[in-house]
Amino acid sequence: MTTPQIPGPKPKVVQTVPVKPPALQTPSETADGMTQAERLSLQSDLAWVGQYNGAITGDVSTRMVEAIKEYQKLKGSKPTGVLNPQERAVLAETARRKQDSVGWKIVTEMTSGARLGIPGKLVPNQTTDANGSKWTSPTGTVQVLLSRRKEANPTTAKLADAEKKEPNRKVDYTVVKPDFFVLSGLQGLKKFYVRGTFKGDEVRIMTILYDQATENTVEPVVIAMSSAFNAFPTGPLAGPAPRKTVEYGTGIVVSDDGAIVTDRLVTDSCLAITIAGFGSADRLAEDKEHDLALLHIYGARGLKPLSLAGGLAKTSVDVVGIADPQSQGGAAGVSSLKGALAPVTSSDSALSPPPAVGFSGAPAIDSDGKFAGVALLKPAVLAGPATAVPASQAVMVSAETVRDFLKANAVTANGTSTDAKAAVVRVICVRK
Repeated sequence: MTTPQIPGPKPKVVQTVPVKPPALQTPSETADGMTQAERLSLQSDLAWVGQYNGAITGDVSTRMVEAIKEYQKLKGSKPTGVLNPQERAVLAETARRKQDSVGWKIVTEMTSGARLGIPGKLVPNQTTDANGSKWTSPTGTVQVLLSRRKEANPTTAKLADAEKKEPNRKVDYTVVKPDFFVLSGLQGLKKFYVRGTFKGDEVRIMTILYDQATENTVEPVVIAMSSAFNAFPTGPLAGPAPRKTVEYGTGIVVSDDGAIVTDRLVTDSCLAITIAGFGSADRLAEDKEHDLALLHIYGARGLKPLSLAGGLAKTSVDVVGIADPQSQGGAAGVSSLKGALAPVTSSDSALSPPPAVGFSGAPAIDSDGKFAGVALLKPAVLAGPATAVPASQAVMVSAETVRDFLKANAVTANGTSTDAKAAVVRVICVRK
């Protein structure tokens, strides 16, 4: 007898829907996710290895992505347009070595407020008059000129034609755009490069001249100088330049419980103030007359506050600070430079040449190794569209003024160290 089979439920048929992998970001989208400071540093580094020849603005562009791809091809990597951490580190180190070899720094030209990248080791000598500034090598083999003038109804085409007619110039490369022009070629026995632009009736032109024997050293720097040149960073020809979204300065640790003196303007209107390596800082006080600010970090250990004992400043000082990351390939190295002093008020002295961006708030040390004051970079201020009346580009606030500021705010400056390099910290301000 056969047992009847009871039919069971039919098995369900599960239909599988293929899952699409998430869309990969384009190189431009990846760059969009970076901070502007990261993009500025990247563009600068690419310029230093000869792959990027656009303006260093921190903006995402096809030119930047293509420069990354060309760099990757040069290094034998897949040209994705996005650098992996190892590639980025190699690029930064290569650019840093090149920058260090020529003493690269970003400066603000005194009469105009224009921003330039200057190879300080190649052109250490600077002169300035009402028409601009000139940086030269000791023997004149390399010269950098920033000239400014008034001209009725200028156009880049007219400006380029006038530059072509300069004596002994033979032009072999010309680019004329609505907002700028570039010329290069031979001028007598020297090679030359000119980049110029205008705003209203104000014309600003950067000229680089160099002996042909130096071209292997100078030509890579010319690319970086062209990219870094910002003729009108202040917008209208009046008032100071707007402060950056992310701004870097130098601070001086003055007490073992975390008191720090720095530049007031660097720390104005910050959403957050950070001391690199230590974390957040509070701004407790300011001196608007002398542009000093008092910061404080809490719970920090191992601080090496600087001794503020010192006498009257002499004619020269060593300024010890931390340059902007852009000018040192993203690094945070402490460096020093020499400056000459000229009294401008009873408490302030003009400081020249101006230290690099990022040095504002740095200690100035006299020839006896004692604290002489605080170096502050001043924003370019123009009195109106017709004439430029610059304030001192850099000043040193005297040690006595700094001590009075701290005393007025009940800070006991108990530092005993004379090692300025150990006492300085990087100050980072983040604004809206």
